[in-house]
Amino acid sequence: MRLDVVTIFPEYLEPLNVSLVGKARARGQLDVHVHDLRQWTHDRHNTVDDTPYGGGPGMVMKTGPWGEALDQTLADGYDAGAHGPVLVVPTPSGRPFTQELAVELSERPWLIFTPARYEGIDRRVMDEYATRMPVYEVSIGDYVLAGGEAAVLVITEAVARLLPGVLGNAESHRDDSFAPGAMANLLEGPVYTKPPEWRGHAIPDVLVSGHHGKIARWRRDEAFRRTAAHRPDLIERCDPAAFDKKDRETLSILGWAPEPGGRFWRRVEGVEE
Repeated sequence: MRLDVVTIFPEYLEPLNVSLVGKARARGQLDVHVHDLRQWTHDRHNTVDDTPYGGGPGMVMKTGPWGEALDQTLADGYDAGAHGPVLVVPTPSGRPFTQELAVELSERPWLIFTPARYEGIDRRVMDEYATRMPVYEVSIGDYVLAGGEAAVLVITEAVARLLPGVLGNAESHRDDSFAPGAMANLLEGPVYTKPPEWRGHAIPDVLVSGHHGKIARWRRDEAFRRTAAHRPDLIERCDPAAFDKKDRETLSILGWAPEPGGRFWRRVEGVEE
């Protein structure tokens, strides 16, 4: 996979040289190019922004430097095959970044990121390049950052770890929170390692029982408990038909019951967890 990032702060992307992403780059699994947007400015101050039409606070990033930067990036001649590149625009007004979207992006051969600053990029840039490639406007959460570079790091790490061969154990991401599969829509439960006791805290006995069925059941029950406590909205959206008898018993203990009609779950008032 190839990644291009156009930014006014190239140094912000230095973390792409470390950890899993850095190792993937060193092995040639990830081809990363970071470009300084100011290279495509033509005044003595390397200006990339101007006041917004219609008035208002803040500044807007100009079309000119972005257009030249993206044209040059696309002209580099990288062969992405039939699918071609995808433009990823980090913005708080974009679609939520989810594990499902990370999987979708991991299947694309070429991602081009446009992290903005100030009040964002002139809308005409996205409109122009939407005629040439898919444009994904993506939000990593319901908050506002000073710029989109941190979002690029988040998205890149989430995507890169899904690429074949990047994780040492190919099965590592199968049971991640939000991963598609049997534990979908549930948060991952707690994990433990040696020693078996630390500062008076012992690991749950079931984890050293050697009984794989009981361990799997304990992990699933703990996933239900954590999800009910931290993300009840995920349980509310679940189809009861996706759960077995034991799942239903656990949810009942936690204070959940199917809605009339059985399509979703609802919290039962007055039941203590």
